[in-house]
Amino acid sequence: MSTGVEIVGFFLGVASWLLTGSSVSNDFWKVSSFSGSVIISSRQYQNLWHSCAEDSTGIKNCRDFESLLALPGYVQGCRALMIIALLLGLASIIVSVLGLKCTKLGSTSQEAKGKIALTGGTLFILSGLCTLSAATWYAVRIVQEFYDPFYGGTKFELGAGLYMGWGAAALAILGGAMLCSSCKMGTSGMPQGGYRYNYSAQGPEKTIYRTAPVSESGTLKAYV
Repeated sequence: MSTGVEIVGFFLGVASWLLTGSSVSNDFWKVSSFSGSVIISSRQYQNLWHSCAEDSTGIKNCRDFESLLALPGYVQGCRALMIIALLLGLASIIVSVLGLKCTKLGSTSQEAKGKIALTGGTLFILSGLCTLSAATWYAVRIVQEFYDPFYGGTKFELGAGLYMGWGAAALAILGGAMLCSSCKMGTSGMPQGGYRYNYSAQGPEKTIYRTAPVSESGTLKAYV
């Protein structure tokens, strides 16, 4: 049972890492809103790396953010969190592969493999928390600007990239939790310190046989 839970948790973690990468590369983290406006022939959308505009014919033009220091603080923070999430996800995949019960790594004991799997699950959870923090932080700023009556720029709404990030975070946390729980399930049936054998130190008295002492005359005859 623990092996099945471990494998399912591992594949959920791999899926979360792939979905996190897709979220980072997705252009639609925020999309211009049509609320309260007349017919608009173009739309704007942005992600963490560039801003794009698309007209009614489907032709789009994108412009990368040139200066890192000129970006708002939340964009810089979200960039850092997403990159950290990808690195943690990659590290957790490598560590989890070494800790799976269905893989063999030299003469590693089951207890050591359980600790490795626990480490991989923890890294998956940390990766999911980073992705969740970045997507939520970005979404909160979009909502604040949308409802700010004194905000004079273009108002945006939540894009598909944010929903992909939330989905990736949920998969990473769930997969990491399953890896950690499988480690606990696999070691709960084993007694503390491994298997022990009961034996009794008391038993029937053992007779010690000694050779008879050899006399001096017998020793001389032996030499003759």
